[in-house]
Amino acid sequence: MNDELSPEDELRLNVLFNTELKAVRIDESNMTLWALTPQGEASVPLKPNERSDRYLKRVRELLSGHALGSPGGYPVHLTRWTRQSQAGLSAQHLAQLLLIAEEEAVVAVVHSPALTDELARYAWWCMPTIENARLMLMRDVVCQGSMGRTLAEFLVDHLAFLHEDDVGILDTVAVMLYSGVLTDAERLSIWKRGTSRNSYYVAFLELQPDNLPSPRAARADHADVPPLAGNPYSMMLVKALSGQGQTFIATTAT
Repeated sequence: MNDELSPEDELRLNVLFNTELKAVRIDESNMTLWALTPQGEASVPLKPNERSDRYLKRVRELLSGHALGSPGGYPVHLTRWTRQSQAGLSAQHLAQLLLIAEEEAVVAVVHSPALTDELARYAWWCMPTIENARLMLMRDVVCQGSMGRTLAEFLVDHLAFLHEDDVGILDTVAVMLYSGVLTDAERLSIWKRGTSRNSYYVAFLELQPDNLPSPRAARADHADVPPLAGNPYSMMLVKALSGQGQTFIATTAT
């Protein structure tokens, strides 16, 4: 078994290490390493001199040795990290994890409470998945940053891929509503999906019960029921008879 990378790959990777790397990923199907730098993307077509899986392992060991300073390459214990254990990592450490071309490391970054809008952008470049988009939109710093709209638009466009995954639909709609970056048109479009699958309604009813899209008209006797200050039953009745209340009741009956 060969213990070294091909001379061509070793040279190209060493040249790459002298640039300001932001993130690294590997397209295993095409055996190409991609790097994100301030100047844009750079690619390194890999020329394996042994079985592909073994070769990629050694490439990742080299990346890990450069990024993390781990003499043995990629730290084996990383694959056993629970996602919650990343709470103590700083933004600097998270940035280093995005340089080792390991999906589990990207997931660790996405789960971290130390995630920043910039790191979210690099993590998204590494691994643009529905799950990662949902997780990152749960962070206020991401919602309020440049990545908020990017992730929300991706989730809106990929709702159809969730098919009959009701839990996935519920979670996805919930994080999009929580993010606060949806347009009125997007909210209405998602709401209308509930006519064919009512799991789309759940997050609206839970998170925004007083601001449902396409509200119904108030009941005819709504104006005849004056709210009584300090009386919660009266206030609830007035709310139920209002347009939003009627929309809520009608939706829960579907």
